[in-house]
Amino acid sequence: MYHLQLITYGVKQGIGQLNLVIKAKPVEEVIFHPNTPDSVKSKLQFLSKVREFAMQEIGLDDTKNYTTYYDQQGKEVLWVVTACEEFKLKEFTWSFPVVGSVPYKGFFNRAEAVEEAGELKSMGLDVSVRNPGGWSTLGWFRDPILSGMLERSDGQLASLIIHEMVHATIFVKDSVQFNENMASFIGDQGALMFMERFYGINSPQWMALKNEFEEEDRWNSHMLRGAKHLDSLYQSFQGRPNESIRAMKHEAIKNIFLQTDTLRLSNKYPRPEAWMKRLPDNTFFMNYIRYQAGQRDLKQIYDVDHRGNLKNFVDVFRQRFPYL
Repeated sequence: MYHLQLITYGVKQGIGQLNLVIKAKPVEEVIFHPNTPDSVKSKLQFLSKVREFAMQEIGLDDTKNYTTYYDQQGKEVLWVVTACEEFKLKEFTWSFPVVGSVPYKGFFNRAEAVEEAGELKSMGLDVSVRNPGGWSTLGWFRDPILSGMLERSDGQLASLIIHEMVHATIFVKDSVQFNENMASFIGDQGALMFMERFYGINSPQWMALKNEFEEEDRWNSHMLRGAKHLDSLYQSFQGRPNESIRAMKHEAIKNIFLQTDTLRLSNKYPRPEAWMKRLPDNTFFMNYIRYQAGQRDLKQIYDVDHRGNLKNFVDVFRQRFPYL
């Protein structure tokens, strides 16, 4: 039964991805089309430079990803479902051929994502459904640039594209936390390098990205400390009735967000009172563990072992962990 469900899911995902691939247009065609807005043209030209830089200066593989453009026409195209135990920071996982065990499941149909989320909630799990900023099919399809990506700043857009290109260069089966932390690290370091090369060091654009990353680091570090606190709290829950521990969990998460008022954040981050309307659950904190928990260790390896040489850093990890 499980294998049949897996096959059905795989076919639906393949059809959904193929639909995007077929409808996507070559970037050059979009750039030179007279009806393409100048803002879109400039972003696509910028992304082409990012892509070339990632291959030539960082050493990422050329899979022809992000050489096409898909206009979402203001609509979301992908939904990702994640789940976690209610009183433990332990993620629910799915097992797939090639990539192995993964803690998220993507859908090109919102109703199917909601249905999956409902089934997981009925199992007593914390569940989230979100729209990802981007995704990688690891070179199996020619992943397009989505129009929604272009709403990001230049620096954040560069980080996103490099992040996704890393997945098609370094990807270890059954090691999503390693893969996502690695892609996040290379994405951010690569974006800073590119912005320095493209705009110049200490340019307003480079400084803006550097400041954004420093602010993100304060936020991410706070959420990782919060996750560590929650983990300790959950381990102390043994023998308590569920309603009692739910109240303690709610209060702990509430305090984590109330404390964000001390982080010196810009207006892009919601104020603490905004979070009080609907507090996140364990899936929110697992997301930070999945993408950010290894950043300090990777930075030390990058600075000490590779002396800030990102191409050398990528080459060594590529040799140590051959792609799939």
